[in-house]
Amino acid sequence: MLDRTSDVDEAFARVGIGVPAREEPPAYDSIPDWADDRGREPIVERPAQLAQELPDGLNEWDAGDFVDMPPPREWLLGNQFCRRFLSGLLAPGATGKTALRTLQYLALATGRPLTGQHVFKRGRVLLLSLEDDDSELQRRLAAARIHHGIEPADLKGWLFCATPKGIKLAEIKDGVRATGPLEAMLRRTIRDRQIDLVGLDPFVKLHGMEENDNGAMDFVCGLLVKLAIEFNIAVDVPHHTKKGQQLAGDADAGRGASAARDAGRLMYTLTRMSDGEGETFGIPAEERRLYVRLDSSKVNIAPPSGEATWFKLIGVPLENGTPDYPNGDEVQTVVPWHPPKTWDGISSAQLNAALDEIEAGMPNGQRYSDAGPAKTRAAWPVVQRHCPDRTEPQCRQIVNTWVENGVLFNEEYDDPIDRKSRKGLRVCHGKRPS
Repeated sequence: MLDRTSDVDEAFARVGIGVPAREEPPAYDSIPDWADDRGREPIVERPAQLAQELPDGLNEWDAGDFVDMPPPREWLLGNQFCRRFLSGLLAPGATGKTALRTLQYLALATGRPLTGQHVFKRGRVLLLSLEDDDSELQRRLAAARIHHGIEPADLKGWLFCATPKGIKLAEIKDGVRATGPLEAMLRRTIRDRQIDLVGLDPFVKLHGMEENDNGAMDFVCGLLVKLAIEFNIAVDVPHHTKKGQQLAGDADAGRGASAARDAGRLMYTLTRMSDGEGETFGIPAEERRLYVRLDSSKVNIAPPSGEATWFKLIGVPLENGTPDYPNGDEVQTVVPWHPPKTWDGISSAQLNAALDEIEAGMPNGQRYSDAGPAKTRAAWPVVQRHCPDRTEPQCRQIVNTWVENGVLFNEEYDDPIDRKSRKGLRVCHGKRPS
């Protein structure tokens, strides 16, 4: 007889967690306690007994019998977490992945849109930090609570935390893939605490498998998806990225086998602001590391930087100094951040003044150009003279938009300096800003 109960009780004791009250689990007599619904490799390979466990048929249904619409998906927070689905966040180290996820969990636990994302329904969160200890997790929560004005009473009964170490959801036993004690521990806590979202950070610490083995990662993710479906909860597993430069929305950014990526239906990337984005937004080079963008990795092309979801990392003093460490700690949290809009705050008078100067042409008789190489005749500095708070990329964008919309058009003229025919910008007065 397989006795997994004693293993789980021992695991609870190792991390200092009391064993919750429970019903006695059914006894398994040489029959695997789980084989996933697609017939992949069971925990313990016993083919004869496994055949007795499999259903007689496919349980197929006739689509013509369903005349009513199915119920909507049960979203929890924005388009990040949804019941019965596996979500994840791919990010390099020190990008702010944990700070962002911590605030998103707090948003769901408090019912407040702390990250600027819609809270569909307040939910109970179980957060397992598999890297940090209790004190470090408490510091992260304290930083977010201080900055966002969250009282401990706001979280009572809604956010539950644990920092188990060395306890796996899946592992290798006697050369066979098997569920670890963490799986049963999660089941009990989810049931007893009536959890809506489980966050397991990070994915690599969740299992004892070879992360480059697709079959092994499929086994691990199968356990997570099974929990999500059986308990009607959302499961989230933040994940580290592989080495090298990361691109926003890159579905292949995660470490290890592709099965982990494919199992998640709500996978996102978190990347630092690039130098090009920093120049466009007017962010000094030394501050760009504090700005991060969140993108879905399930789309083929990430949205332009101005349309992405952005956050800023900020340090929060905890004021927890002691005689030995009088300065105390400063810990990061995040706040929503919105890039400056190219056109916001510019008056029609400013825009028309810039168009007047472009129409008049240069003092030497040459005309302005929207072409990139035309450094001495570029039109963007004209826009910047009348809109001094806009960056060069923003002014170039204004000129390009005018050309695309027909406010500016190119016309042949005789260049008096170079003594040749060339194209220069003119203004279509009927399309000027009103």
